[in-house]
Amino acid sequence: MRLRPERGLGLVLRFILALVVLVFFLFPIYWLAIISFKTPDEIFSFPPVWWPEAIQFANYAVLFKDGDVETIGNSLFIAGASTLVATLLGTMCAYSIARFRTGGNMFSDWIISNRMIPPIVIVFPIFLLFVALGLVDTYIGLIMLYTAFNLPYVIWMMRGYIQDVPVELEEAALVDGLTRFEVFRKVVLPMVRGGLFATAVFTFVFAWNEFIFALVLTRNEVTTFPVQVTHYFGGQSNLWAKIAAMSVLGTVPIFIVVAFLQRFLVRGISLGAVKG
Repeated sequence: MRLRPERGLGLVLRFILALVVLVFFLFPIYWLAIISFKTPDEIFSFPPVWWPEAIQFANYAVLFKDGDVETIGNSLFIAGASTLVATLLGTMCAYSIARFRTGGNMFSDWIISNRMIPPIVIVFPIFLLFVALGLVDTYIGLIMLYTAFNLPYVIWMMRGYIQDVPVELEEAALVDGLTRFEVFRKVVLPMVRGGLFATAVFTFVFAWNEFIFALVLTRNEVTTFPVQVTHYFGGQSNLWAKIAAMSVLGTVPIFIVVAFLQRFLVRGISLGAVKG
């Protein structure tokens, strides 16, 4: 089947436009990555050096030598643990709200309103509380805080996904002899698996990128990746090579998580978008 000339021209223009948009959004990522392999002279040269003469791994070696990479491990542990706990507790709470209207009709709205509080408003009272409890610069302190801060988002999202599951399926399972918890585990969770993974991914990203709480509540033991990057900015000069290298290493876990969970992420985002 032959395309009409005007339709073929339209497809070419769309392809060119899509290519331009792709380059526009990918260029910052490329530029950040390429800076991490440049020498100081190439970083500050003008006109810019689009590709270094020789790939330099010294910028990454310094991060491993100085132990700065440990902060990425801290972020992985804190974000991963808080995401796991928030997803587990939030999903059970969302099921209770969706099926039993726990707290009344406006309870879910009150929960999500807590997520809208700017962290800068409550960070100082939390700091005083953590000092009194001895939780400053500890893993458990940040995990508890990130879990509490992300729970409203998990509850709100999972409530919507669970409401899309037909109640008749649960009633049939109860008639067959399943307990309410078995219905939740064997019927509801498989039905909302896509939404569960999508919510978990976004929760992980929120915890990974969090800065204010980590800046105020950490010192040396559990410094996270976003806080560590700020240490390379100084009053006299900025360590651009280390900033770029650390930023590249810090984005790798996010790319890996999204790549492995991409099919669940897309399915979860589109879940409930089309209803009969």
